Amino acid sequence: MEYSHDDAGLVSQPIGYWSWAASDAVVTYIRAELSQFGVTQPQWWVLNQVMSGENGRTREQVTAVLKGYLGVGDALGPEIDGLLDKGLLVLGDDERLRLTDEGSDLQRRIAERQRVIRGVVHDGIDDEEYVRTLKVLQRMIHNVGGKAWHH
Repeated sequence: MEYSHDDAGLVSQPIGYWSWAASDAVVTYIRAELSQFGVTQPQWWVLNQVMSGENGRTREQVTAVLKGYLGVGDALGPEIDGLLDKGLLVLGDDERLRLTDEGSDLQRRIAERQRVIRGVVHDGIDDEEYVRTLKVLQRMIHNVGGKAWHH
């Protein structure tokens, strides 16, 4: 891998640019991969949240966890509706969302592909280096009074 600058030059590079560039590249890659399954990234998150609930989840529960993800905010309603329209989710009389058999199958297939995607993104990066990077980024977020949390 060839880097943009030598180590002395990298020290003065702007974190705002490089963190944005990394986010943009990784999110674009992930979304392109997910589009092959006919779902958006927020829909993938919804499928996982619904699947992880012992007896499904309400819209409010799903939104409470996901509203801070990549600026999605409260725009999850149309994403949930899209999954309902595709027959991947059903809404029970108890107002809980549940995966259909087709939704469960799709969630399983995408989870398998996600392991491959993670491998591509993490190629050449060992766990120690990855953990250190996340700690540095979280410290920078803290230093500027930002808020970020991922379950």
